[in-house]
Amino acid sequence: MKRKKTLRLGNYDYTSDGYYFITVCTYYHRPYIVGRSRDVVAQFIEHISTKIKGVSVDYYVLMPTHVHLILILEQCKFKLGEVARRLKAVTSKQSGIKLWQPNYYEHIIRNERTLRKIREYIINNPLAERIEFTQFYK
Repeated sequence: MKRKKTLRLGNYDYTSDGYYFITVCTYYHRPYIVGRSRDVVAQFIEHISTKIKGVSVDYYVLMPTHVHLILILEQCKFKLGEVARRLKAVTSKQSGIKLWQPNYYEHIIRNERTLRKIREYIINNPLAERIEFTQFYK
């Protein structure tokens, strides 16, 4: 039987206080984060600290096929995976469709330099997605 590859660090405590960069992709990378679904996701993220105690958002960007978030955990009783699960479950239910793929990508932010670089990446991601590289070769 084929084992599923884990994306998480084996011995890391994902309830540890700190900054975490996560990316959650839509189901089959379809452009579901538009219109009403976009509003549902944005509202959940913007009010996450009232929904999940010990969690706040440093920065985020919504794209039609994914969301990038920098989450801050401070004395949160839930693991990062449970926070992501709740975001996905609540927003899917409220939007009325299966929005998300089963997993998510994460990176533990360990220092200020990395935090700045990830913020820069998130800020520039919408612009990078609009670039059509084929236009440079015409």
